Amino acid sequence: MRVDSGIYKDRKLLENKYDHIRPTTDKVKQALFVKLQFFVPNKKVLDLFCGTGAMGIEALSRGAESVLFVDKDYRSCNMTKENLKNLNIDAKVVKCDAVKFVEVCKERYDLIILDPPYKSGLYEKVLPKLYDILNDDGIIVCEHASNDNFDYAPFEVYDEKKYGNITLTYLQK
Repeated sequence: MRVDSGIYKDRKLLENKYDHIRPTTDKVKQALFVKLQFFVPNKKVLDLFCGTGAMGIEALSRGAESVLFVDKDYRSCNMTKENLKNLNIDAKVVKCDAVKFVEVCKERYDLIILDPPYKSGLYEKVLPKLYDILNDDGIIVCEHASNDNFDYAPFEVYDEKKYGNITLTYLQK
């Protein structure tokens, strides 16, 4: 794995050694950040279910003001911290259940990246709780299996792209 563009372009990230982490493919990551290339700079980002931290690190590399990384698994948090340390990036990593985190979160974000374990039921639990922490002109990006269908309420789908068996769904208020 590597950073695709920006100030950390071509810097290597740790190889995923855990079965519980399903890293976003380079093709999907590139497509997401090309689509949002003019949106990301100077934005506050929440990388929920961060895994290796690759998505949030890509956002930082492309000019995001800040990224908060959240995952409930200590191995994911440790891997994200190591990737940040190796790139000399100062960012906060929170070990917490995503639903519980969102319930107590007082910050607001411009971009929220969601990539929970597929078929876990976590989209349905976390999406309604994101309304109050997403800025009015903010975007939520959901990565999910292409054959999954969700009720995205209270958000509206403004774009959706399929990449084989992976779909990126873009939501707004």
